[in-house]
Amino acid sequence: MRTMLLLAWLIVGSVFVPVSAQDSTVRLVTHDSFNVSEGVLAAFEQESGLTVEILRLGDAGTMVNQSILSRENPLGDVLYGVDNTFLSRALDADLFIPYESPLLERVDSSFSVPGSPVVPVDFGDVCLNYDVAAFEASGLPLPTSLADLVHPEYARALVVQNPATSSPGLAFLLATVAVFGEDGDYTYLDYWSDLVANEVVIADDWTDAYYGQFSGSAGSAGDYPLVVSYASSPPAEVFFADPPVNAAPTGAVTAPEMCFRQIEYAGVLANAANVEGAQRFIDFMLSRSFQEDLPLQMFVFPVSLDAALPDVFQQYAVVPEEPVIMSFDAIAAGRDRWIAEWTELVLR
Repeated sequence: MRTMLLLAWLIVGSVFVPVSAQDSTVRLVTHDSFNVSEGVLAAFEQESGLTVEILRLGDAGTMVNQSILSRENPLGDVLYGVDNTFLSRALDADLFIPYESPLLERVDSSFSVPGSPVVPVDFGDVCLNYDVAAFEASGLPLPTSLADLVHPEYARALVVQNPATSSPGLAFLLATVAVFGEDGDYTYLDYWSDLVANEVVIADDWTDAYYGQFSGSAGSAGDYPLVVSYASSPPAEVFFADPPVNAAPTGAVTAPEMCFRQIEYAGVLANAANVEGAQRFIDFMLSRSFQEDLPLQMFVFPVSLDAALPDVFQQYAVVPEEPVIMSFDAIAAGRDRWIAEWTELVLR
């Protein structure tokens, strides 16, 4: 006869939900950038009776690929961190089972994917970051369009990431496709040819681009005043500054159609061992406590309408009014071909 199950409890809003003792562990599969305050996570574990195990699998692309390969025997119960640039790949592989959290009622509906089994958790904008001191010293105006970057005055000024190996690099490539298109007298490939002629630097990943080539960050060693990064990077520079600073050494260029909107999602993995635990963890990620913890842990913006932003975000972060937004269907149809065409043109 089965042993009687002990009960733990999870608070979801004002409703208490029982959790069986044998399902007391929930395994989170995520990317290397995932972080949450110890106190916030501990409060969830105490209230829910669940123990959270975190498995970080590199960047978002690597995480998705490994999860697809292990779909029949998943590495965890819930996956967080697949963004709109890779979401179609995960959906085509039937990586998730549906779950509609009751807390979605308090999420900005513009971030949701109708009919999708995943829920939005956060968003950020991939934008050019600039070295404030370098631009002030040179007198060079900030670019106001992607087209400006091929002008001679911006020669040997820009660092971008390889879209085949970097999420922000892919976002920047998608932005150029959206702005310049694939047909007509001047296409996105013509634009990249001009960037190459203007001595753009290609880095393998964000870390090398931002800390190895860019000149603006306090921890960087490079001499290029422009880099592909995030609109939330300037508040990170202020938050982590030692000694403290009164102004951000970097800024984000947020002119129309110069940023690409990234949205990160979470979902219950197909064949998960603990489906209920995974659902409760997704509820936790949409809770006010987690959503308000997000900005200073992963420097992204919450999707909850109830979440307040920390002061450093309110002062130094800018949300672009007209970012490039591409549907995941369009991304799915063109992503691999665009990367292949870019690689052939830029790296060979």
